[in-house]
Amino acid sequence: MHSFSFKSTAVFVILFLSVTLALPAQRHDQGYHSEVLRGEVWVELEPVYGAYVDEQYPLDMRTASIRALEEAAMFYSAMIYGWSFHYDIGERARGIQENLELTLVAAIPFGDPGLRATDVEVRDLRVRLWTDYQLTAAQQRRLQVWRTGNLRSAQAVGYGPLGGHTGATSWLEVKTAALEDAARVALRAALQGSERNRPKEVTGFISLAAFPRFYIDSGRWAASARFRFEVTEIIPFAAH
Repeated sequence: MHSFSFKSTAVFVILFLSVTLALPAQRHDQGYHSEVLRGEVWVELEPVYGAYVDEQYPLDMRTASIRALEEAAMFYSAMIYGWSFHYDIGERARGIQENLELTLVAAIPFGDPGLRATDVEVRDLRVRLWTDYQLTAAQQRRLQVWRTGNLRSAQAVGYGPLGGHTGATSWLEVKTAALEDAARVALRAALQGSERNRPKEVTGFISLAAFPRFYIDSGRWAASARFRFEVTEIIPFAAH
């Protein structure tokens, strides 16, 4: 993992802006290639976060561009490294609450040399940014395991309040809440379809298969996402 100073980050942003503002918008395919991951991020220039009051409104291009790259770095991290998870499935009749805990295995930092912008478009008060991530040999091997291992796939839509969960302190946490809820819904549906008896707890690993799609639905953030996951332990109710 790389370390970047404020000076190097500033240089990175300046170079990013000088390149991307000159790029025409193009059509791209999103997803996986042999050595490169590709995905699109959009950032609202006039974000609406409900109870969470953004410190900057409206956003300037520099701030919007930084946010787009930070969000892309998080998605690439989730695609390459994934999360470990502990899922209490919950049971209303037994008074057990449903709860999913996700922990990112490793993070790609802002300013990583493998991350670059390829195209940018400003339209309808949105910055739409296409990015590429050049995989190292080790990352290619890790991603290949996600693609070819004994894994299951699941897709779902999750929701989160525009203001994020209680205690949310950043715009990224606000959107991440909806993505984590999508992971919960995907896991629950997949386990219901594969397990004869509902387990009490499940642990394992889960990753994004591609960049999620975010939108606002009925006053909430919605995240549509596709996942790959591996269950490493199932704890039945009989064990308690």
